[in-house]
Amino acid sequence: MRNRPTQHLTAVLLGLAVAAAPATAFASPFQPRPVVSSTQYQDQVTAPAAVGLDDPAKKDIAMQIVSSAENSSLDWKAQYKYIEDIGDGRGYTAGIIGFCSGTGDMLELVEAYSDTKPGNVLQKYLPALREVDGTDSHDGLDPNYTRDWKTAANDSVFKAAQDSERDRVYFNPSVNQGKSDGVGTLGQFIYYDAIVMHGPGNSSTSFGGIRARALRNAKPPAQGGNETTWLNAFLDARVWAMKQEEAHSDTSRVDTAQRVFLRNGNLDLNTPLDWKVYGDSFHIG
Repeated sequence: MRNRPTQHLTAVLLGLAVAAAPATAFASPFQPRPVVSSTQYQDQVTAPAAVGLDDPAKKDIAMQIVSSAENSSLDWKAQYKYIEDIGDGRGYTAGIIGFCSGTGDMLELVEAYSDTKPGNVLQKYLPALREVDGTDSHDGLDPNYTRDWKTAANDSVFKAAQDSERDRVYFNPSVNQGKSDGVGTLGQFIYYDAIVMHGPGNSSTSFGGIRARALRNAKPPAQGGNETTWLNAFLDARVWAMKQEEAHSDTSRVDTAQRVFLRNGNLDLNTPLDWKVYGDSFHIG
């Protein structure tokens, strides 16, 4: 990802799920069970479960929207081979979620790939990736690392490793936190896009710090707040975090994309979707 603070390379969302709801949200085991009529019971057991961002179709939409911002393309599956230094101080940025050589997640990805497939074309770069972690250096990677990355991207095992690390570090934690906070599919996507750019952790510009800043001004639904009000507060905090770094000060991925969905009341992130990022227009029918 593009903007993961180096001091929180392996941090996780500490305690966020627990903090998402007050103790009063949990019913006492000694409260009497409500009487439910047979008709009500039938309605309850047949009602479909709410669709979240982890629904396969919604997840694909999420990947397309993120790719529109990260790669100016909806074709996220074409990004396994992507790699370049975008000059943001994080070394090489690569793959479907922008794994960075300077922030640790690229190192963890190549380690996971090598655990699954020893002797792969990237394994020889592990010592160099450990050395450049936390810097923008290419020492030990140039001149052939980008070529070998693209070679590895033809390997289904490497693609699966990218998918797995994306889910482990970014997608699953953001969706779980969203569900814990009581937000729907759009809210879960807003969390996901934030953690992709800012990374997990609790510094002021990490995901946890953004959420903490939002909590100063609003409450998530799980704490009795209004969902739209909460998501606007979260996006306000996200914009603040983006503006702390010049390389990510263009906030159009929030202003002309996520805000548009929120203003339209599309809390379920239903298609059709129309948005702009960095001036480019995108559509999912």
